[in-house]
Amino acid sequence: MHPMAHLLLAAAAALLLSALLSAAPAARAQEADDQKKFSYVAGAKNGPENWSKLNASWAKCNTGDRQSPIDLATGRAKPMRSLGYLDYSYRPSPANVVNRGHDIEVKFTGNAGRLVIGGRAYQLQQLHWHTPSEHTADGRRYDMELHLVHDDGNDNIAVIGIFYVIGNADPLLRQLEPAIRKIADRKDQSEPVESVDPRLAKSQGAVYYRYMGSLTTPPCTEGVIWTVFQRPRTVAKYQLDLLREAVADGYENNARPIQKLNNREISIFIPEP
Repeated sequence: MHPMAHLLLAAAAALLLSALLSAAPAARAQEADDQKKFSYVAGAKNGPENWSKLNASWAKCNTGDRQSPIDLATGRAKPMRSLGYLDYSYRPSPANVVNRGHDIEVKFTGNAGRLVIGGRAYQLQQLHWHTPSEHTADGRRYDMELHLVHDDGNDNIAVIGIFYVIGNADPLLRQLEPAIRKIADRKDQSEPVESVDPRLAKSQGAVYYRYMGSLTTPPCTEGVIWTVFQRPRTVAKYQLDLLREAVADGYENNARPIQKLNNREISIFIPEP
């Protein structure tokens, strides 16, 4: 064979080997990413009972003893007037509406306000919805639950939960409907919104439950302060359907099963008459 042909063959082989080596890490990364995907389907390989097997950093999902959600049983909740009326104040802020596949998230890009617990301020970072509700109250599961996620800047998290029942349209969702429609069925896509007003999601009641729990999605981090209002708000059926249809197939029901209480204390704040 002519020496030039040998050189061309060697060069081609080198290019092929380089391409294979560079593709291998990408393929492994994609495979790892696929393995990390979790679902809410009971009994599935990536279902709630197997979340800890999908990623070593998700171990708490199945081994933790302070997991969320739980059933908020009024009969076992300890009345604590010392908790006081919840100190939280919000303001309109620019945000991105993001389709995370398993839910729709509103991620604030400005100062959307804060929640104060025990003298510590937690800034509102994002909010998202679960259908049906994740927490139950005295065994009742509601049509939807909104989570308002706050952070104190040192990775300490406090979440407010709001229940919803089918009824009149929700004003916050009405404001977000155009953006949600634009990212429907488009996982990892986001739509900027000039101003989102989280005040539209504030509870219309004062009674709330308080307990220590976790994130309800992987990595199921514990140490989360949960505040769940007892009185539900209303959401229109078409708005609920919009949220369910916007997420990826299989995530229309994105509520984690109820977790064991494990002797945790549930407090309830009830104002004096």
